[in-house]
Amino acid sequence: MAGKVFFSVTMSLDGFVAPDAVPVAYVFSPEGRNDPRVQRWMTKWSQLQGWVFPQRWFRENLKLGEGGEEGIDNDIARATYERTGASVMGKRMFDGGEAAWPQDAPFHTPVFVLTHTERDPWERPGGTTFHFVNDGIESALLRAREAAGDRDVRIAGGAETIQEYLDGGLIDEFTVTLAPVLFGAGIRLFDRVDPDRLALNQTRTDASPRVTHVTYTVVKR
Repeated sequence: MAGKVFFSVTMSLDGFVAPDAVPVAYVFSPEGRNDPRVQRWMTKWSQLQGWVFPQRWFRENLKLGEGGEEGIDNDIARATYERTGASVMGKRMFDGGEAAWPQDAPFHTPVFVLTHTERDPWERPGGTTFHFVNDGIESALLRAREAAGDRDVRIAGGAETIQEYLDGGLIDEFTVTLAPVLFGAGIRLFDRVDPDRLALNQTRTDASPRVTHVTYTVVKR
């Protein structure tokens, strides 16, 4: 039986999933490190994602050392990883990750990258292989489903890729982790989604002292 298609993102209280639109590849480039715009971007990003850095599972997965927090945040981070049999991401997210991820990329499953160019699969240590798909979001999802088997497919991001899959009626459920930060500007999660095409049912809420995780199922209208 095929698994679900889902996404899981952290969002500021005012609806942003990333800071101002500094190209992510530039953020992690040698040229960008001393740029004040990049420094502001990194500060905001660290505030948004700060809940996950201390988690025991996160530290283990990225080989950051032993120890770490355990509790609902750690459980959710681990469960998200364990349910995922394959991921789909946009080219811009991949470009940033290619510069920032360790050699042993943190997915350990096949990843399908949406692109307009051809490129041979890129195999990394630890079980991650990036496959480059240039014939649309449905083709990438079909290949990801085949690779995932009975596990779930995660639409990893960025926001525009998630919006495409939502608008296409291809998402089964998603979790938004609400972080207690305000951005004021940046990249919104639901900017380009047609609200007349989707209805949401809230199915779960988990709160910790750091963040609140809210899960919804998606119903086509």
